[in-house]
Amino acid sequence: MAHSLTEDDWKQLLKRIDIGKCTPFLGAGACHGTLPLAADIARDWADEYDCPLPYHREDLVRVAQFLAVSQRDDMRPKEELCAKLVSCDPPDFDEADEPHGVLADLPLPVYITTNYDDFMLRALAHRNRDPVREICVWNSYVAQLVEEQQLSRFGLEGGFEPTVATPVVYHLHGHFAIPESMVLTETDYVSFLVEWSKRKNMIPPRVQRAFSGASLLFVGYSLEDWSFRVLMRALVSSLEAGLRRVSVAVQLVPDKVPEEKQEHAQNYLTSYFDSLFKVSVYWGTAREFAADLARRWRRFREDGS
Repeated sequence: MAHSLTEDDWKQLLKRIDIGKCTPFLGAGACHGTLPLAADIARDWADEYDCPLPYHREDLVRVAQFLAVSQRDDMRPKEELCAKLVSCDPPDFDEADEPHGVLADLPLPVYITTNYDDFMLRALAHRNRDPVREICVWNSYVAQLVEEQQLSRFGLEGGFEPTVATPVVYHLHGHFAIPESMVLTETDYVSFLVEWSKRKNMIPPRVQRAFSGASLLFVGYSLEDWSFRVLMRALVSSLEAGLRRVSVAVQLVPDKVPEEKQEHAQNYLTSYFDSLFKVSVYWGTAREFAADLARRWRRFREDGS
């Protein structure tokens, strides 16, 4: 087995959680078993709309781009995906290994997600906290909507300060309640990253501090996913040298690698992301990590170790 989190990694992570210096980052894998898999949606769309590029079939971003281009309608894939999400029931947040429920038990003020669902918000409310949903204002339509309907608690002056009692769930890639806010196609990802590089105020200052002033806990992402790598590059470039903290990413064992080479692949990916991003890897599912985290957090709170 390749290296996973060490006891020192766990100790440091729990200490950061205890003082509120940890920011969870939720990806699609956190919803595994509750929402349809992105690869399954991509294959369904590829079949339904006769995508001619076989190597795109399991890549939702590329298939969504094909759907938008072939139907001459940029909103078509977003609206179709929203229809799927609206019909899905939330998970049971009281299950001992449910990632959203476990994260909602932690005394943290900021939760960031690239998912379009509202499971994190619901989990926090289920724990009798008063969460606030914020959506990244990355395009002019969302900016106008936020201004007209006063959807943002951060506001133009950035006065809102999240707390443990009133945490913020920040949807970096949009929310299904506003399809225009969703970052889904290749064009969306490029536009999003261009805007992020051009506009220093695209991310509210308090959320930027959650990036730069805390250990990041990535749950539900793949180290092999280029969209995650690009996101990590953007995050790292926003941090000042000498101020980075060790972060943690929960990862599945690479399933497309021959069994005899899996350990070698894990070791490489672990070393690669540690050297570039100071990310320690927990090899396992989101639910396995959630159960492990919940158990260790209870012990930490009970005896401080």
